[in-house]
Amino acid sequence: MLFVAEDMGYAFSKLEIESGDDSSTDEPVGCPWLDRKLDFSDHDIAQLTKLQSGPHENLSRVLPGRRQFPVSTTKMLAGREANLSGRGRFSSGDCRHVLSKYLPVNGPWVVDQMSTRAYVSQFSADGSLFVAAFQGSQIRIYDVDGGWKVQKNIRARSLRWTITDTSLSPDQRRLVYASMSPIIHIVNAGSATRESLANITEIHDGLDFSSPDDGGYSFGIFSVKFSTDGQEVVAGSSNGNIYVYDLEAKKLSLRISAHMSDVNTVCFADESGHLIYSGSDDNFCKVWDRRCFTAKGKPAGILVGHLEGITFVDSRGDGRYLISNGKDQAIKLWDVRKMSSNAAYSHLSLFSYRGYRDYEWDYRWMDYPLHARKLQHPYDQSVATYKGHSVLRTLIRCYFSPEYSTGQKYIYTGSHDSCIYIYDLVSGAQVEKLQYHRSTVRDCSWHPNYPILVSSSWDGEVVKWEFPGKGLAPVSPIA
Repeated sequence: MLFVAEDMGYAFSKLEIESGDDSSTDEPVGCPWLDRKLDFSDHDIAQLTKLQSGPHENLSRVLPGRRQFPVSTTKMLAGREANLSGRGRFSSGDCRHVLSKYLPVNGPWVVDQMSTRAYVSQFSADGSLFVAAFQGSQIRIYDVDGGWKVQKNIRARSLRWTITDTSLSPDQRRLVYASMSPIIHIVNAGSATRESLANITEIHDGLDFSSPDDGGYSFGIFSVKFSTDGQEVVAGSSNGNIYVYDLEAKKLSLRISAHMSDVNTVCFADESGHLIYSGSDDNFCKVWDRRCFTAKGKPAGILVGHLEGITFVDSRGDGRYLISNGKDQAIKLWDVRKMSSNAAYSHLSLFSYRGYRDYEWDYRWMDYPLHARKLQHPYDQSVATYKGHSVLRTLIRCYFSPEYSTGQKYIYTGSHDSCIYIYDLVSGAQVEKLQYHRSTVRDCSWHPNYPILVSSSWDGEVVKWEFPGKGLAPVSPIA
């Protein structure tokens, strides 16, 4: 299903403030596979989203057998007072229906400004801390509840090119950071040391992901994530491998030869830690079940549909749905129950790994070809596709909106055109387009409980968007 709403650049630069918008709605001529629009309103994910973020039936009823959406906040409050739901209070779905209408679109207010590109920006699981990482080897942890003051300033060790990713443990005591090196470093994020200079004021232990089998080849880590219990770290690398590191045993517990190209992104599918999702420049998303991998040595399944490499995957947290951002300028929504078996993999791989291309293109410095914009993979297994943003120059990230405040009814993403896009998961509508930055927005993060969204850009700025805001004058967007 298509919704049309309309990494790395290897050039050292302190600041990047040029960001051409390569969007276009020109129709290609004679394309073999045009995007097609399908209806997925009856799909499980659509019904599940409505259940999680929809009001009680009696609060939305206007006539017998007829319901109206959305329900105004005034009507919701009046219905609660009249006890129309029979519960005497709002359900979690009622609360989400109200809260999800108040999007973090006001502002922005500057959190920080650095002299190098911002690559990572993420809230902690409870929203009390915020982590930002920059190309200039600097990582900052901010105390959100304490007025966004810098709680810890970390200077990275043995940095190659940039900090590619960071991850904060669920208990907020440890932070890992990666660069274009096989060694991931771990920092005591909960210590009282404010200035953490690697191996000077504080030890940054190295977790070595290399092995003698690598033959001396040095690879980089693009993606790193803690497990929900904080005992393991999963990583994706430039040599096509996925690694799982056991922090208690202090050794690698699993190494998977996963993809034919860079593994740009990995994450655990749910709290169990059994399933891992991965995305690669070979255009595939793959699902790995650790319970049976040792016996089979193959992925549990493959998700086919992207025409170019995948920059990021985000799990819905239920072990069933995920989204991926792709260099084909699209986000795709997936249901793992529709994934291909390994028996079909060899056939699909011949087509998917750039076998269809009739053009030369490199996203690091070229615009996406106009005639490729309306193409769709003939074996596309995705549930829905969202377009409008721009995925160029770097591994731009996308996410589901928070469950607590929105019922995960939105998808949001950074973009090369310096904006942040918010899409409605079910309708596919572009709900908001936030404009302020002067360069590529690589990462953004929505507070798990409150209508606050923070974006980080290659212009060096980290800014926050809120609803309703503090009543202070926000900074003016760049014309």
